[in-house]
Amino acid sequence: MVLLFKKERLSFFLLPVMNRIEAKFAALKREGRGALIPFLEAYDPDPATSMAILQGMPGAGADLIEIGMPFSDPMADGPTIQAAGRRALLAGASVGHTLEMVREFRAEDDATPVVLMGYLNPILAYDPARFCLDAAASGVDGLIVVDLPTEEAALLAGSAAAHELDIIRLVAPTTDDSRLPQVLLGCSGFVYYVSITGVTGTRTASVGELAAAIPRIRAVTDLPIAVGFGVRTPEQAASAVCAADAAVVASALIDTLASSLDENGRARPDTVRRVLDQVRALADAVSKARVAMSRTPAGVDAS
Repeated sequence: MVLLFKKERLSFFLLPVMNRIEAKFAALKREGRGALIPFLEAYDPDPATSMAILQGMPGAGADLIEIGMPFSDPMADGPTIQAAGRRALLAGASVGHTLEMVREFRAEDDATPVVLMGYLNPILAYDPARFCLDAAASGVDGLIVVDLPTEEAALLAGSAAAHELDIIRLVAPTTDDSRLPQVLLGCSGFVYYVSITGVTGTRTASVGELAAAIPRIRAVTDLPIAVGFGVRTPEQAASAVCAADAAVVASALIDTLASSLDENGRARPDTVRRVLDQVRALADAVSKARVAMSRTPAGVDAS
């Protein structure tokens, strides 16, 4: 909180201090544009390459960054991110190493919001209270725990709130109107809309599907909405931010990384550049999306 003293009235005002996620979405709203949220798997394919990609993402146009915490049984992820997780675990990834990556990133960048995406089992093994303490100390801003339903959120919610970590909830196309308010109970930061029924990287939601889904979510929350699970191309990212507030791109970036590796699964000299070039192309499309939409004549399908 910021304390303001107004001398002539001898009165005090308390103004809330926005965290990085709130501040970023507020700034983007003022600018009239959506957010790009690229994903990387910690330690994929090795610590140094993963760190270089993370450090380069803000300069390439990332507005927020989602970091995957490698896990042996990533039930929501498709083959691409499953393979990334295997490479990362073979490279020695752990929850502690992921937090250390964020801490190193924060030494150079104190502004870009960082969200960790993962599963409950490693957090329970680490200890939820200790995990939230260490995550906040490392510079993490939010958590996406894919297999943590609202009914079990008490496992993490208290510790997350105590350390000002946003818990970002997932909403699926199959989440009906009666369930939606319950799913979003305790949600903060933003809402992650899983735009397809299925695992990551398998197909893409149509413009029409997004146009039907997003207003239903907006009816029950004022939080920004990010679209993920199937956003792969600059054009799809642009469509996502025209319907919602952010586009999350994961599997497409991991595919680019994987295709750059040598026959032994090691990074080549151009691996980092290729991934960051793709982030730049996505960011360019996202930054121009709403301008292009505003110039589309009424009745013309911009898709």
